[in-house]
Amino acid sequence: MITAMPTTDPELISANPALFPLARKARTPVQSILRQTWQLLVVGGMAVASYFVISHFFLQSVKIVGRSMVPTLCDSQHYLLNRWIYYVRSPRQSDIVVLRDPSDHGYSVKRVVAAPGDSIYLKDGNVYVNGSKLNETYLAPGTPTFTDSKYRDQLILCGKGQFFVLGDNRLNSIDSRSYGPVPRTNILGPIVW
Repeated sequence: MITAMPTTDPELISANPALFPLARKARTPVQSILRQTWQLLVVGGMAVASYFVISHFFLQSVKIVGRSMVPTLCDSQHYLLNRWIYYVRSPRQSDIVVLRDPSDHGYSVKRVVAAPGDSIYLKDGNVYVNGSKLNETYLAPGTPTFTDSKYRDQLILCGKGQFFVLGDNRLNSIDSRSYGPVPRTNILGPIVW
């Protein structure tokens, strides 16, 4: 019995192409270079597109600039911003968030203290949310929270889609005491640490 063995010998393939219909023509060096260049461009384009999608909708690196969140976050530290979680849920009390600052339109990092519908009362250095004193274990002991006005106490109401935010360094933070509750659209997402 005689069996036929497949061959890769180019002379046999070119001699009788009907016997080997799936045989490919050899590429020229220029064609190989062009194909590899095209593949490199496609892979590079996909990498750049992936970076922009991930950093805009999922995770983004942020660097803390300033001292408004001391002692929780320190100046020049790097964290990740979770940009997708607020597509699933709303910001919650105690979330540390990156937001578009209403006063200068830059970016700030603050802590959410109250959500839509909550009332915030600042009195004698304490924060009350819906009539209950806020337990702020994340602050240095004895840290007061004073109003940003000439009055000793202040009542603020969060409207629909508004959040009250404060910096943890209460004596060195421009926050909702100055510019009022922040709209949900200004909040980009929470810090992951």
